[in-house]
Amino acid sequence: MIDKLFRQRTDNIYIQMFRYIFVGGTAFVVDFFFLWFFSDVCGIYYLISGVLSFIISVLVNYIMSTKWVFNQDNIENKVLEFNLFLAISALGLVFTEILLWLFTDVIGLYYLLSKVIAAIIVMFWNFIARRVMFYGKDFMS
Repeated sequence: MIDKLFRQRTDNIYIQMFRYIFVGGTAFVVDFFFLWFFSDVCGIYYLISGVLSFIISVLVNYIMSTKWVFNQDNIENKVLEFNLFLAISALGLVFTEILLWLFTDVIGLYYLLSKVIAAIIVMFWNFIARRVMFYGKDFMS
């Protein structure tokens, strides 16, 4: 079972989702840390910090997910692959920034709590978009 979850290549959506959550969790920790660092330590406005921290976490996520979550050896054009990944991430960033603003400025939540909620919502967008765009598969196949 450990071999299936962590080592073997797979197209199984449930194993990919498990791996994606693991990778996403790692990227989220990076994102959350840098959001806090840029905002609280460096004094940068939280929405700008959110963009900077998101960019860093996207790079972490890209490296881990292309090598481990999805079997992306089938994509020969790595520049195209990276640009597609960035396009999906850019939409995820837009969603994240809107949700951060909504939860923090409109609803009044603490910005780091807003980040947690936004990250959970955007995680599902990213997974579905990457699976469909890179493999032409619908969500459940």
